[in-house]
Parts: sequence; C-alpha cells; structure tokens
Amino acid sequence: MAGSSDPSPVDFRVAPEIAATIRLGLVRGEPVSVGEAGPALDGEMAALAAELVERHAGRSPSEIEGLAPGRDLYRAFGIDPTRTRPSSEALLRRVLLGKPLPRVLNAVDVCNLCSLRFLLPIGLYDREAIRGPVELRRGRPGESFRGIRKEDIHLEGRPTVADEEGPFGNPSSDSLRTSVTPATRSLFLVIFAPARFDRSRLEADVAFARGAIERHLAPPGKLAATSGSLYPP
Repeated sequence: MAGSSDPSPVDFRVAPEIAATIRLGLVRGEPVSVGEAGPALDGEMAALAAELVERHAGRSPSEIEGLAPGRDLYRAFGIDPTRTRPSSEALLRRVLLGKPLPRVLNAVDVCNLCSLRFLLPIGLYDREAIRGPVELRRGRPGESFRGIRKEDIHLEGRPTVADEEGPFGNPSSDSLRTSVTPATRSLFLVIFAPARFDRSRLEADVAFARGAIERHLAPPGKLAATSGSLYPP
C-alpha cells in the first residue's frame, strides 16, 4: 500500500473572549475516500449502539453522566441544552429510542461513531471548502449559515466556527457550504468540550478519531494519513 505524508494542520485560533470556556480536539485526515460505509464500519456502529442501549436504556439525559460535559459547554454560552441539544446528545437520544442513525456517507458515519463514543459534539468539514484561517468565536448579531437539510442556522452569541467567507459550523449543526460529499478528499474534525474536560481523555478521543479515519476511510490501495492536536496545546 502506498503511504502519504501527514496532512498539514489547519490555521486555527480561538477568540480571546471565549478561550477560557472551551477545550477542543482538532483532527485532520487525507486522502480519504467518501462513499458507502463498509461492513467493518457498519459492525462497529451496531456494536456501539447495542452497548449504549444496554448501558443507558430507560434513563433520562440528566441521569447519563457522560452527557454532562456537552451540556456544560452549552450553558457556558448561555444556551439551554434541553431546548437546543448538543449533536452528540441528539444522536444518543435516537439510539435509545430505537431509531436508526442517519446513514448517508462513511465519513459522516465515522463522525457519528466518534460523537456517540465520546458523547461530545463534533463538527465535520470538507477541508478543501474552508477558506483561509479558521476561528472559533461567538456568533455576531444577524449571523447565520445554511445548514445541511435545514433552514438557516442562527448563530448570535453561540459558539461559531468561521473562515474568511464567514460561519460554517457550531456544536449543533454543520453548514452546507463545507459539508462532506463523495468528492471530498480531505477532512477536518473539531471535537467540542468544556474547559474543565479532562485533557488525557480528550487526547484519547483524538487518537480514536484518527484511528477510525484510518480504518474506515482510506482510499483503495492507500493509507489515510491523519494528524491531531488539542486546544489549548
């Protein structure tokens, strides 16, 4: 199999006014082959879903300890997590209700696998659709982006990932502009956590995400190279 060099990191920064409220895992992967999930990924997702049902069936979100960090992150930004759920909590809710997870593309499935395993929201973006440096900041008055299969997502006051063209993600939704498609060859993932989140645990989450990309998204005959980092370093 032909190898490839580690993907270059994204020029990523966090606005000073929110730097003390957040901890992030940043993951890059390329080249990737985006399409239908293979049997190994299907099996890994099914096994995790069964484990989560066995562990948490019949419990309310407030009784599931692993959901607390995502909820704490939202509260730090003045967001009620019972009204606007972190994407990880919404996924777990589907699993516990016996509903199937959305299955469209293997890269999205890998992101959902990681989010369910970590119980943290994750943003998934096509790296080549991002323009210039990336900043995590609060959404400005009137800011929004067009969501994937959704209406405009309003961002004022909320944690917002933006590039030179404007906002493209937050812990609840990703934008259509930077969404992953079968043409995607380069991925950027952001794992969102509150500042108090254990650093060693987030390091393990980044390592798992890198491994999942390498296992499930490698192009035929090639290796999917990955890199990862934390904010703050």
